[in-house]
Amino acid sequence: MSDKRVSIVVPALNEELTIGEFIGWCKEGFEKAGVTGEIIIVDSSTDKTPEIAESMGVRVLRVPKRGLGQAYIDAIPEIKGDYVIMGDCDCTYDFREIGKFIEKLDEGYEYVMGTRMKGYIEKDAMPKLHQYFGTPLTTKILNVMYGSKFSDIHCGMRGMTLDALKKISLESSSWEYASEMVLKSVKLGLKITEVPIRFYKDREGRLSHHKRSGWFSPWFAGWINLRVMLEYTPQTFLKIPGILMSLAGFIFIALVFWNRLTNPDSIFALHSLLIGTLFFVVGLSFYQSSILSEIYYSFDQEKVKKYRSRITYNRLMLLAFGLGVAGVIFAIYFLNYFIRGGFEMTGIAYSLVFGIISFIVCFQMFTFALLFQMLYKRRYGG
Repeated sequence: MSDKRVSIVVPALNEELTIGEFIGWCKEGFEKAGVTGEIIIVDSSTDKTPEIAESMGVRVLRVPKRGLGQAYIDAIPEIKGDYVIMGDCDCTYDFREIGKFIEKLDEGYEYVMGTRMKGYIEKDAMPKLHQYFGTPLTTKILNVMYGSKFSDIHCGMRGMTLDALKKISLESSSWEYASEMVLKSVKLGLKITEVPIRFYKDREGRLSHHKRSGWFSPWFAGWINLRVMLEYTPQTFLKIPGILMSLAGFIFIALVFWNRLTNPDSIFALHSLLIGTLFFVVGLSFYQSSILSEIYYSFDQEKVKKYRSRITYNRLMLLAFGLGVAGVIFAIYFLNYFIRGGFEMTGIAYSLVFGIISFIVCFQMFTFALLFQMLYKRRYGG
């Protein structure tokens, strides 16, 4: 098969019960796949796990206990293989079958996701709530948000090229690293596929890390995984809603403004103007935030270049200045109305509301121009 060197990289925390058998599985997997490779255990144990691993000729990186994601981050500089296989050393994932991953990587795929849902799940290996509700639901959410086709985003066994792992540039230190890797593989346009795997229940006498941490642990893991899905793609739920909301708000405001110009004596519904203002301001904030997020993460370089060519500091500042001038004009009109009325309000001061709207959007554009310029310069230096 492959002439590439393969690195199996797994974190370990007090796994003396299974570490020996796991290493045996890895070596068997190398032999069956016909590849040379290394096994790296990223260890934070207080038991005999590292001693057992070292006695079997395995590289052990001793690191503080700072989370699964951080363990992988710590290991990246030490990896020597062209291909990287990740997973757990508790013998729940069958590392004797790493050949499936290597075959796909040899075919040119950059990120190969294991899937328990299309493979084999041993009885009692996964809680029913996770198997039939939690995992399918969060997988569906990610697929909808990112336009992907995964079947099991929480599967811990996955393979990728070392270049792909470095491109992903892991930032999450805890359980959410799994979702970060998956979604970044999509956002970066990596060539992705899945392979079915076998998933076994814990060995007799072993408690999973979730059970060790208490009943709340899997719920917390699910929550932070959902958080990272939202964090890396705010444009998914900000851009389109922002455009629609700001457009609807603009129509409301324009209708009220036109009514005041054509029929000054008409008392058009003030509520419509306030609702329009709310929609326009919030929608504009959503849209601006989505643009800033795309520049910050810069997954799509071409889109960022388009933003840079269309949205410039000078244009935004000129727009902010124009809105400020409009706000001043409305304010002068209101003061004239107020003074002529003997410093009493005899009706709804629409000019004041229009002035407030102009000033709000003026300051929004001003701050957006500054943030856009600073963020772009920090990311691209120009």
